[in-house]
Amino acid sequence: MIKKHWSTLKSTGISPYIWTILAILPFYFIFQETSTVLIIAGIVLTLLFFLFYRFAFISTGWPLYLWTIILVGISITLTTMFSYVYFAFFLAYLIGNIKDKIAFFVLYFITLFSTSLIINFGLILKTEELIRQLPFVIIVWISVILLPLSMRNKKVYGVLEEKLEDANKRIEELVKIEERQRIARDLHDTLGQKLSLIGLKSDLASRLVYKDPEQARSELKDVQQTARTALNEVRKMVAQMRGIRLKEEFERVKQILDAAEINFIYDQNITLKNVSLLTENILSMCLKEAVNNVVKHSDAFSCTVKVEQKPNEVILKVKDDGIGNVTEEDFSKGSGLNGMRERLEFVNGSLEVINKDGTMIVIRVPNIRRQPEKEGLA
Repeated sequence: MIKKHWSTLKSTGISPYIWTILAILPFYFIFQETSTVLIIAGIVLTLLFFLFYRFAFISTGWPLYLWTIILVGISITLTTMFSYVYFAFFLAYLIGNIKDKIAFFVLYFITLFSTSLIINFGLILKTEELIRQLPFVIIVWISVILLPLSMRNKKVYGVLEEKLEDANKRIEELVKIEERQRIARDLHDTLGQKLSLIGLKSDLASRLVYKDPEQARSELKDVQQTARTALNEVRKMVAQMRGIRLKEEFERVKQILDAAEINFIYDQNITLKNVSLLTENILSMCLKEAVNNVVKHSDAFSCTVKVEQKPNEVILKVKDDGIGNVTEEDFSKGSGLNGMRERLEFVNGSLEVINKDGTMIVIRVPNIRRQPEKEGLA
């Protein structure tokens, strides 16, 4: 029993005991009177105060104003009749719990003004009982000023903390979802390219197995090597999720286009300066997906890739001389265009498809400059 009581005391502090004393204390002041009428009136007013206080706590809107004004009137009456000012504590606590901003400030100033007025009035009249408890009266007056403001600030701060916590949780969930989708796309694109290359080389080897066995064996070795490369890339991607450089991607693109017997035209001396790894990674993934589409859907004989670096953006163009006719509907048909657009949106990039003498995909990514690493501090 004692342990339970001590546990409750630790969680609530001594505030319940203070409120209990303040609730019993008015009867001490009331019974000091000699007039039976005043005693009865004081008891009735005290009981009505607690009854209306309960009504005020569960009310909203205009009833809250009504009950609070009545409580202020009872507090002023008891202060005038019995010099009992401590109901102002109850009023301060009540107002501090009001959520509506306008209601809070209106009732706060009404309570503060009326309490200050009745205390000063009692001091001017030199009420003996009020002067005797002057230090406590000053404490009550300060509490009427500070307690509601302190409680309101605490509640506002608590609400903001809850909203911030909810927002952080939501952000964490969105980041997890985005990361899962990104990993899924990257794995799909990486494996898709290698498996396409394996499929093309396998088909080529099957056609050459009787015509040119040596070439067929060479193609099968390439299949074996590509499978090992794909496995290593997946392991590295899962373990480190490292970025892919655009120059590295050009070598892989050349392999798949050569296997598909599509002429690859590009500038072998392409170099990007002061471009972030994130930008290169996204450009590499988009290049990979664009070339996969050329191999799968274009029936092209050649594919041209150009990279332009401007002060504010990097432009990647992938042009083929195939059948073209790419429409907006193709973005939802699993052709990889939608995945490219999603990646580009992540870095405020854009994707444009031009159907003229084949298909040209124009990818624009803002040039986020990479900060040079500092060699040391001065």
